[in-house]
Amino acid sequence: MNEIKKCLWALKTKLEETYHDAEWGVPIYDDAKLFEALSLELCQSGLSWHTILNKREGYRAAFNQFDLKSVAAFDDAKIEELLLDAGIVRHRAKISAIINNAQCILNVQQEYGSFSAYIWQFTDNKTLVGNWQSKEEVPASTDLSILISKELKKKGFKFLGPTTTYAFMQSAGLVNDHTTDCFRFDACK
Repeated sequence: MNEIKKCLWALKTKLEETYHDAEWGVPIYDDAKLFEALSLELCQSGLSWHTILNKREGYRAAFNQFDLKSVAAFDDAKIEELLLDAGIVRHRAKISAIINNAQCILNVQQEYGSFSAYIWQFTDNKTLVGNWQSKEEVPASTDLSILISKELKKKGFKFLGPTTTYAFMQSAGLVNDHTTDCFRFDACK
């Protein structure tokens, strides 16, 4: 019997495996879903991905299903409320960054029509394929993630260094970093 091959990181927990099998690397074009991916990746910084996936529904509830206009309007009182919410990681700088980034995405939408159009222009509107044989080959950041991080910062985005930006690119399908032996590799090309 042939065993289905998967990226090794996805085998840590059932939650990570389910996310890997259904979502990771699948191209996202919807601005609210891109905002969610961007927000979850910035929240993951310094923590395990499992921790963030475990709190994903809490984030969705706390940030109104990642409705951009709603989140962009959050004020200091809302930040204080969120700091008491056990359903999310209670980190003031990360919460503030999510709100700030919602405001930045609204500005990008005014300029480019959508955040999707803006972010996908960096890959010429196609998924970049890693063709990695092993997880050790997969980079933590690339020249492109460094460039995108700098461009996002110029537009006022926060908490999005090159490594976090690259993780966002992977999750949103801008890059396909499934290893070549993973059953999802061809599906996400």
